[in-house]
Amino acid sequence: MALLRILALLLALTVSELHCLPWFINVSESQGPGTILQSFSFNCTSHMPTLQLVHVQPPTTFFNPPSLTRWQGIYVGMVTLSSSARLDALSVNHYKLQLRFTCGNHVMEGPLSVDVRRDPGHSACAGRFASPAGEIIQVLETVTPGARLYTLLLPGLEVQRAQINIISAQDPPYFPGPFSINGQGWLLVPSQGLKGQAEKVFQLQILVTFGQNRSCLGMLKVKVLPVPSSLISFLKQASNITILEDLPPGGKVVQVRARGFDVRYEILSPVPCPLFSIGRADGVIRTTAPLELAQAPGAAVTRLRVKAYERLRPWVSVELELTVNVRSVNRWPPRCLPAMLVTQIPETTPVGTVLNTFTCADPDSPGSILDYQLQFHSPPGSASLCLRDRVLEVNATLDCDARGACFQHAASILVLDGGQPLMTTEVPVLVMVTPVNEFSPACVPHKFRIREDAGPHTLLGSVVGMDKDYPHNNIEYYISGGPTIFSVDRLSGEVHLLGSLDYELQTLYRLNVLLIDHGQDQDPTHHRSGSCTITIEVEDVNDHAPECQPPFQELTIYALLGHSVEVTKVSCWVPQEPQRLAFSYSIVGGNSQSRFSLQGATLVYNNILLGPLWPEQFYTYELLIRVADAGPSIPHLSTTATVSVHLIPWSASTVATRTHRSTVPSVMTPLLVTDTEAFWQPEPWFVVVLTVTSALFVLALGWLLLRLFQGLVQMHQTPSKPAQALLLNGIQGTEESIQGFMEAPRMEMSQAPSSVDLSLQHFDGRAQDSRTGRDYLFNTLTGARRWL
Repeated sequence: MALLRILALLLALTVSELHCLPWFINVSESQGPGTILQSFSFNCTSHMPTLQLVHVQPPTTFFNPPSLTRWQGIYVGMVTLSSSARLDALSVNHYKLQLRFTCGNHVMEGPLSVDVRRDPGHSACAGRFASPAGEIIQVLETVTPGARLYTLLLPGLEVQRAQINIISAQDPPYFPGPFSINGQGWLLVPSQGLKGQAEKVFQLQILVTFGQNRSCLGMLKVKVLPVPSSLISFLKQASNITILEDLPPGGKVVQVRARGFDVRYEILSPVPCPLFSIGRADGVIRTTAPLELAQAPGAAVTRLRVKAYERLRPWVSVELELTVNVRSVNRWPPRCLPAMLVTQIPETTPVGTVLNTFTCADPDSPGSILDYQLQFHSPPGSASLCLRDRVLEVNATLDCDARGACFQHAASILVLDGGQPLMTTEVPVLVMVTPVNEFSPACVPHKFRIREDAGPHTLLGSVVGMDKDYPHNNIEYYISGGPTIFSVDRLSGEVHLLGSLDYELQTLYRLNVLLIDHGQDQDPTHHRSGSCTITIEVEDVNDHAPECQPPFQELTIYALLGHSVEVTKVSCWVPQEPQRLAFSYSIVGGNSQSRFSLQGATLVYNNILLGPLWPEQFYTYELLIRVADAGPSIPHLSTTATVSVHLIPWSASTVATRTHRSTVPSVMTPLLVTDTEAFWQPEPWFVVVLTVTSALFVLALGWLLLRLFQGLVQMHQTPSKPAQALLLNGIQGTEESIQGFMEAPRMEMSQAPSSVDLSLQHFDGRAQDSRTGRDYLFNTLTGARRWL
């Protein structure tokens, strides 16, 4: 054998050239460990050269590190197969070795491509399995019954349909049960298990038959190990790993880790594993070939069974199952129609109305199911719209009648294809909600009160209109018909007075206020209207003083001692307000000795006093009676009536045969005698004309009879002033009062006491002194005066 190697070396020296990189060699799968694959010659005189094996693709331990020896001044390098080499053209038919030669500062690299060729006549039984010592398998006694212990790796085993049988005896009691091996080369644990068989070694001689007249023998030794005191275990690891199909060869898939001392890792299945490998020391699983699913659909899912064991105690091991899922690479996002949605809908759109249906497709995977998601931008979290599958619908009432409720709904539909990496398409959506004038304005009927003396432009109040449409209460006010003395502000609804009021003419007004909304609809010409009735009550203001008729009375009464006499009844009213009948009466002057009192509107003389106060002579009382309105109206206005009472004492011996009126029943009834003198009171202008004419006449007459009639002229001028005062200030007597006073019979007058002087002074006028301002009564005939 040594002689053959020397000859091969000499041949290699003669044919090898350094400058023919790269090298391509073919090797039969029947070549075993130690086979020289290629030799190289190098010239390096001044340095010690090195030859390195940089890496092998796909990674394997079938090749030894290249050797470099010196022979006759030339360095010869060789690449050989390692002791673990098991070439199989059906599993891997091509290896690429990267070599590096270094000579001082000169470095040269080059690839060595090794093609493995099929050898139909090659016997599959080789290596330790075919050696006399056989292949040793170590297993724990706790192994699961029927579990796979070992896989017989023989080139062409499945292709040539080889038959595998255990031909050695497996008799009890040494064997707990028979081991078995199937056509795939799987050695299985006996169905009884190996519990209690620790430290035993089971030798199994196996016959492999390839077709006719081709067979080989091999030996497998199963060594049962006891359960170790410290077990090895994997750290927590996900059992499903997903990677992308564009992961290049040598890319990291996952790293598994196990607790233990000096742990090593290996892949138990599938064997061989064409797509993945594991680092023996670091447990990193990497790809060994491209993962193009279009070319190799079977690479989508791979189930790996990984074993971790201690290097010094290989029987201390644990297994882990991993599933590697290869996902196709996503390159194109989905495409949608329409690519953008802009629409406008009224706020009255019913729930469930379909706005649009989106049609999307994934160019990477036509017909795949896409995921649609609706995302709101403004307002965020809106529930007005919803997406059912691919259909965009109205989800809730689109109410524009609240502040900020009617707006543009800005959203987007996110379409996801579910690929890796995830590709998405965003479809912008803009839904504009337009307002609709749904409700008519309305107002509550209201009642206002205003004083009749209120001036123009007085504010009565405001009509408050309500409209549920947004913007709320966007209303204009108008008066539909009705009186023109009121107006309503078009925008604010304030009601103003334009003219004057008179409670006595009209006490109640009704206004029909018309309300019209605006600016609440997409169509500016669409309006709604409503109305309500406003009632205005005029409050009475006391602006007229009461008047008494007559304002001056002169009465003569006969008083009997110890009796009360009803003098007269004051008659007053307000001509402008005849319905006002409540008055208060009080004596404010002239009631000396308090002999007079008022019972309502009736003046009563109280003659109940005794002693020296009783008048024995004629006496006159000038009484001032204040008459004021007593109703709820304010202010309270008043007037003064004058009553002149001539009191004539009546003798007790006088017997009256008939009484006119009395308040106290008695045998002796006093007689009330009233003497009323009627006079004519002309108009003021007539008095002025008459005065001027008289003055002219007097002047003319004076020139003729200046001295002769001077006394007569003075007599006429002296009573002229009281006469004028009588015309200006005299009290009007009505025809009714004259007739009432004339009813007294002449018989009663004849029976009056003889002590009464019929020529009693009679004051028929009232005037005011220009110097002192005091009032006085006067007689137009005699000129006599009496101060008040």
